[in-house]
Amino acid sequence: MTDLFHTPLHQLHVALGAKMVPFAGYDMPVQYPMGVLQEHLHTRSKTGLFDVSHMGQVIVRGVDYQAAATALEGIIPVDILGLGVDRQRYGFFTNPEGGIRDDLMLANRGDHVFMVVNAGCKADDIAYMNASLSGVTVTEVTDRALLALQGPAAEAVLSTLDANAADMRFMDVATLSLAGAECWVSRSGYSGEDGYEISVPTAQAEVLAQALLAHADVEPIGLGARDSLRLEAGLCLYGHDINTDTTPVEGALSWAIQKVRRRGGDRAGGFPGADVILGELADGATRKRVGLLPEGRAPMREGVALFAQADDDDPVGAITSGGFGPTVGAPIAMGYLPVAHCANGTTVFGELRGKRLPLTVTSLPFIPANFKR
Repeated sequence: MTDLFHTPLHQLHVALGAKMVPFAGYDMPVQYPMGVLQEHLHTRSKTGLFDVSHMGQVIVRGVDYQAAATALEGIIPVDILGLGVDRQRYGFFTNPEGGIRDDLMLANRGDHVFMVVNAGCKADDIAYMNASLSGVTVTEVTDRALLALQGPAAEAVLSTLDANAADMRFMDVATLSLAGAECWVSRSGYSGEDGYEISVPTAQAEVLAQALLAHADVEPIGLGARDSLRLEAGLCLYGHDINTDTTPVEGALSWAIQKVRRRGGDRAGGFPGADVILGELADGATRKRVGLLPEGRAPMREGVALFAQADDDDPVGAITSGGFGPTVGAPIAMGYLPVAHCANGTTVFGELRGKRLPLTVTSLPFIPANFKR
């Protein structure tokens, strides 16, 4: 497909033997010769390098950080004003119905807010911010690639390029010098493992990638393993587990809304859908995202209908993400169920190839997170 965008590392992916697929308008590597299973296990045991340059990088500036943060709190229901310098936080845009327009990461860089948004939403997100915010400028960063280095050896690997990487803790942000490039680095990621996300100037992206891949513990990892890693970590994929029809409370993301933005807080509400979301935070939602363990070895994937009893006519929910969890060693899934069916240990039934097979509701994540606190 000639109309797909290429990331700055496209030629490197091809040279490394990647299988390329269309994803969010980009030609992206879904796997390398190692294969999805081994890529997944390598990231869990050592370190994987991901190209996430398709994601949107955005800078929001006001007269100072406070002005930018104040403006953004009008459309994002998290504590941005209280975020420390060089600290990062998870958040989301909401709509008037309380649904999620997109989820994102945002960082306090002293005089501006740096954001990373989803690839499929970035054009809409930027247009939305430009239309909704006053007194700030919203600028897409188009001259930088974005890499993710994930896994238990990530600190040791990145420290060979800049020793300051070892001093960072989970959700810290810093400017590091890596392979001669000035990089904006956060200690975060979407695998459930320790790691870093690295914004690097486009012209130096391949040099940095090659320097990281030269380390014996690092292998290139594609979208296939990225998906199975985030599923094991119980992390949402926008457009699947959360969307404009799911609220943060339904999506089990209440933890991301700090007390200061809730009822009784100093800056309660003031964002789209506040009445719905704050009401659910206080009184609970009618359904919730849960972890699910299918019995047997057959994975149950997105779209599988869920039933309270094996012989019920009407489904009570559906799977939003599912597959085989290589670290878990069994099929895993996430989906939505009415709160009456959300207690751990509850059995529900999924319809797979004309049969109703049992699944057990379980807590998330499926594997413990290994972040450096």
